[in-house]
Amino acid sequence: MRKSLFALAATAVLATAAHAAPANYAIDPTHTFATFEIGHFGAAVNRGRFDKKEGTVQFDKAGKSGKVEIAFDVASVNTGTAAFDKHLQSAELLDAAKHPTAKFVSDKFHFNGDKVTAVDGKLTLLGKTQPVTLKANQFACYDNPMLKREVCGGDFETTIDRTAFGVNYGIDWGFPKNVRLVLQIEAVKQ
Repeated sequence: MRKSLFALAATAVLATAAHAAPANYAIDPTHTFATFEIGHFGAAVNRGRFDKKEGTVQFDKAGKSGKVEIAFDVASVNTGTAAFDKHLQSAELLDAAKHPTAKFVSDKFHFNGDKVTAVDGKLTLLGKTQPVTLKANQFACYDNPMLKREVCGGDFETTIDRTAFGVNYGIDWGFPKNVRLVLQIEAVKQ
């Protein structure tokens, strides 16, 4: 009797440990976008995105934890206007030649029940790293009928002070410091 109780307890512990192990996900570049918005003389809003990105996510739903690392190719900035893209890539702004990658890294997820509500991490841009919290406007995991695998993702946003990263262009003319970042992220379970 004692042996079978021990075996049952050991099986329960192993099953719980296996259930709580984080799963690995790969960023789906066709469903992951990082866009930015910044005011233009109070009259309009300039918008753009980074077309090339890659990354990984570790996600443990049961343990309510996760890790994420996403890199964006700065030279892939796309506003729909080639001249503006070239200016954004220049040393005056994003300096793509010296700092070709922007990166977000996190190991702190916040939950409300089973839903991710925010992700705390660090954003590196122009070689400078600052803390950033991405608020989740929505988040879900689902079984993708085409891939036959689980996909988790959400729509996140934050506002950063670009001068904290050394992007000071246009401040003297009245361009705002604050840039709104919107990240749509989906990752496929591996």
